[in-house]
Amino acid sequence: RVFQEKPGDSPGFFSPAADVKLQLAQPLPPVLIPPMALPRYLWLTVFAFTLLSAGAGAQGQPTLPSVPLTAGLYLIKAEVAASYGTRMQGLMQREKMGANEGMLFVFPDRDKQCMWMKNTLLPLSVAFLDDNGAIINVEDMKPQTETSHCSTGPARFALEMNLGWFKSKNIKTGAKISGVEKAGPPR
Repeated sequence: RVFQEKPGDSPGFFSPAADVKLQLAQPLPPVLIPPMALPRYLWLTVFAFTLLSAGAGAQGQPTLPSVPLTAGLYLIKAEVAASYGTRMQGLMQREKMGANEGMLFVFPDRDKQCMWMKNTLLPLSVAFLDDNGAIINVEDMKPQTETSHCSTGPARFALEMNLGWFKSKNIKTGAKISGVEKAGPPR
């Protein structure tokens, strides 16, 4: 069957009351038959939503608000995990992360902090930071493991970056990560 719009119908709508002509010629393949009774704008909306969902879901979870940080000459775009839920989720299910992107964890207490990599697909390095952003220690972490990686002293923040980021930039214990105060208080 071929559906035609009736004169005067809104463009893009297929009306069941439209003239329907039967064609005895070979039918069109199913993928070419227009959807019956669904307006074109609805299909466009579904298509756009699918594209947007694929973009956000490509990394497994939506991104969080971010703050600019600096480590020496290097600018870092760090998503902020300041609530219990965002700290627990962290970078789980992310499939990729930009070269100078990371996640800053803001903890409610200055204490020994530990991280793990359960359901985390990316290999990461974590720098544990004191109240002023000075690096206490850096740990390398393998994906999808439950090994604990802990600060060697009381930490207020942890900054996760792609594996080897700190080493490749020669950023070591004692170096300062500037801008952590922009993350705000933990929630």
